[in-house]
Amino acid sequence: MRSMSDDSQPLAVPASPQRKLLWFAALAIAVFLGLQLVRPPLENPPVTADLQAPPEVKQILRNSCYNCHSNETKLPWYDQIVPAYWLVTSDVKEARRHLNFSELGAQPAARQKAALFEAVNFIQLGAMPLPAYRFVHPGSVVTPEQLAVLRAYLNPPRPAAAAPDAAVSAADTQYAKWIASPPEHPLVEDELNGVAFIPGYKNWTPISSTDRFDNGTMREILGNPVAIKAIAENHINPWPDGTVFAKVTWMEQPDGSGVIHTGAFVQVELMIKDSHKYASTAGWGWGRWRGAELKPYGANASFTNECVGCHTPVRANDFVYTMPMRTATAGGRQ
Repeated sequence: MRSMSDDSQPLAVPASPQRKLLWFAALAIAVFLGLQLVRPPLENPPVTADLQAPPEVKQILRNSCYNCHSNETKLPWYDQIVPAYWLVTSDVKEARRHLNFSELGAQPAARQKAALFEAVNFIQLGAMPLPAYRFVHPGSVVTPEQLAVLRAYLNPPRPAAAAPDAAVSAADTQYAKWIASPPEHPLVEDELNGVAFIPGYKNWTPISSTDRFDNGTMREILGNPVAIKAIAENHINPWPDGTVFAKVTWMEQPDGSGVIHTGAFVQVELMIKDSHKYASTAGWGWGRWRGAELKPYGANASFTNECVGCHTPVRANDFVYTMPMRTATAGGRQ
């Protein structure tokens, strides 16, 4: 006779929690090591035309900007570990598309300074280096002293001598013609992104003025009635559809006594708010017309990427740099 124990099967012994943990750890390590083999290339092409600038300026840029905005990227060991490597590679490629100091030197000196001015503007606004990058690379932070060096290079002392009489006369004639010209401009072409020129901008309300110390220009920002109404009602973030801003640029013209007047007309730029029509460009339509002949700026419709990129640091303000001041009143703020 067989005992009942003869037909019984061995009982499975459940794995202990510690054993399961070891298996999970081994699997995670294997996956982690496998991912290290998935590495999109990040090449450093030859430096063809490095930025032309004084050594003290270049040193600041090399320390804080060149790792992303040049062909001389040097990744520390912790940036070479996946998944950090994936993020860094993507950021570097995108940064080079916007600004590459290793190629910028091929541009005219004025264009090089203009690009550096925009970079300094990003630094002042805290948008560059990227906050996440600064957190992991604290040595990339641009100090106030270094920022002062960059600004001084872009804004050297200029003579206060009055502009030549011929330049004053030419600018005055051009300005009078600009003021008196009829609203119809049949020969002004649309921008290649479809944004049409609006000649009536000259009759809009001034909102603010600013200057570009890198190239000696001054700008007046004007707002259409929708923009002015939005300011009065504190409806500015976001700005309502139908808002239009015009930024008019002239060369600065000193009179020798410390006063700056408008010189030659440079360009006019338009920002048109339509959150649906221009959804792909941050809700704004962008246009720029240059020179007395008002020639469209864009070589193709993609020029708007440049506009959006320049305004990205103020995306929290609906991509608008000019924000109305609020003053204290007895009842609160206005």
